[in-house]
Amino acid sequence: MGVLFYFGIFWPNTPSITQYPVRGIDVSHHQGDINWFKVSQQNYKFAYIKATEGDDFVDKSFTVNWQQAKDNGLIVGAYHFYSLRFTAISQAKNFIQTVPKELSLPPVVDLEFGGNSQVRPTIDEFQNELNIFLSTIAKHYNQKPLIYTTYEFYKHYLGSKYNDYQLWIRDIFFYPKSLNWTFWQYKNRGRVSGIKGYVDLNVFNGSLDSFSRLLVKP
Repeated sequence: MGVLFYFGIFWPNTPSITQYPVRGIDVSHHQGDINWFKVSQQNYKFAYIKATEGDDFVDKSFTVNWQQAKDNGLIVGAYHFYSLRFTAISQAKNFIQTVPKELSLPPVVDLEFGGNSQVRPTIDEFQNELNIFLSTIAKHYNQKPLIYTTYEFYKHYLGSKYNDYQLWIRDIFFYPKSLNWTFWQYKNRGRVSGIKGYVDLNVFNGSLDSFSRLLVKP
């Protein structure tokens, strides 16, 4: 069972396509060159694309992925991997300088411990900085950001204080019953034609009509 799980042959999460018809992927430079035409020929409506990380890192594939995904009919959104090491305003500026202001899915801030700095601010320090990031992004794009997170990070730093933000939860083992979520990343070793390696798979919690209402013109 362990070998099958590792290679993505067996996976406990199989969200119903009837219940969750709006499906998508999230990508970064780690996926290499993507054939977006092939991706668009499958049952994927959206693509969230990594744009930035920290105060100065820009994903080298962002511009190409953003444009080609749009050109092939996918609805796109951008995400920022939030570093616990840098100030919120410097990270918000990095994202704003990178991501165009145009019709798209709401911007996302990726909050997780995995791959993050070993710096651990206090809860109050973190929330004060996060509030600056969220308000700066919302003001620039005229869209309230979504929060992507793991259970561990949510429990430690977020809790119920951010219940007015839409949530994108990572749960690669079970259905995320405990939280009110908008997006669910249910698999991190998915296989999609047009992408050579593994890719994250996601579903939207709602209909195509409700999904289309996420799009806001800046």
